[in-house]
Amino acid sequence: MTLEKFIAIRYLKSKHKINFITIISFLSILGITVGVAALIVVLSVFNGFGNIVTEILISFDPHLKIESNRAEGFYPDLKLENFLEKNKDVQSFSPFVNGKCVVYSNRVIRVINLIGISQEQNREIYGLKHSILSGSYDLSTDKLPKALIGLSIASRLQVSVGDTIVVVSPEGLESYLAGLSMPTNQVFIVSGIYNTHNKDIDAYNVYVPLNFAQRLLGYGNKIFGYEIRLKDIGKTSFLKNEIEKNFDNKTYSVKTWFDLHKDLYSVMLIERWTAYVILSLIIAVATFSIFSSLLMTVIEKKRDIGILKAMGLPNRSLLKIFLFEGILIGIIGSVFGVILGLSVCYAQINYKIYSLDPTVFIIDALPVKIHWLDVVLIAIMAITLSVIAAYFPAKRAFKLNPVESIRWE
Repeated sequence: MTLEKFIAIRYLKSKHKINFITIISFLSILGITVGVAALIVVLSVFNGFGNIVTEILISFDPHLKIESNRAEGFYPDLKLENFLEKNKDVQSFSPFVNGKCVVYSNRVIRVINLIGISQEQNREIYGLKHSILSGSYDLSTDKLPKALIGLSIASRLQVSVGDTIVVVSPEGLESYLAGLSMPTNQVFIVSGIYNTHNKDIDAYNVYVPLNFAQRLLGYGNKIFGYEIRLKDIGKTSFLKNEIEKNFDNKTYSVKTWFDLHKDLYSVMLIERWTAYVILSLIIAVATFSIFSSLLMTVIEKKRDIGILKAMGLPNRSLLKIFLFEGILIGIIGSVFGVILGLSVCYAQINYKIYSLDPTVFIIDALPVKIHWLDVVLIAIMAITLSVIAAYFPAKRAFKLNPVESIRWE
């Protein structure tokens, strides 16, 4: 152990008498402990919510979506389909069309988002099959074509599996209201009712066979795009770049699952950083206490500092003594903070201390996900702020005049 570290530890330990400096030092350690623990817990909760949102989105949405740049869509791109079929990273893909329509049943009318998909090709793309509450994943066209509707739509239309709904195209409805012609419509049998826990999907999306949606929406033989699911979601950006590089970007654009929900993730990121900044203020206040504590220690130990300087201790060593004392306070506070924060997180993970009502929320407890990089960065930040707070009192120490310091009473 170096002389500087030995003296710094002695100074910290020598505060055995309870005085103002001791109380401030204790409050500094306590403040850093609370700040570090709070940051770890809050960021872990944000990570937990982020994971749940991502799981919900990627379990239902395609990993990649190719969408037409024109409202009228485009004819199926055989070269692109061949590329996707041969690509080893692609699990499945399917053409689709979508657009606004009107659905009615039992004298109830709703505006919906009609999505036409291929049952066989789309089976692995959407999480529909695993989200069916009642009925089955069936988009066959025997007798009458089948439709899959969300729980919210089913409730508002007062329909169940086996009932029929009528979908009317928006263009046909305009002509009908103008008295020009009968509206283009199609009767569907409800084959399944799904619940994805995503209100935007459950309250608006109705899934029907591709060819019927093309007719209702006026696409003819055109499609609006392709939906793609990968074997490894981590390769979405790579495949997006491959498609953009090798195919016509003027006809369609390529979006990853993250691009589709960019606004949501931006809001979550802003909330995360806001919480980080607010809770960091606790650590900042604690480091100000370190500044006050060490400054008073310099005044209290002024005579000792003068003797050390008179004995030939270089200014650099004096600087190290007080810097190390600040680092020591920061390390102690950070260690206790990490232990406390991780203890709270693991208690929530294993025992679900803070529970939620599963009838209201889609989860039964507050989600927690520990990212070790967050823990390390929080601890480093706390120690760094402690060093910065200790620097100015340390600088004052080596500027003291040894003769005047020895005379200090």
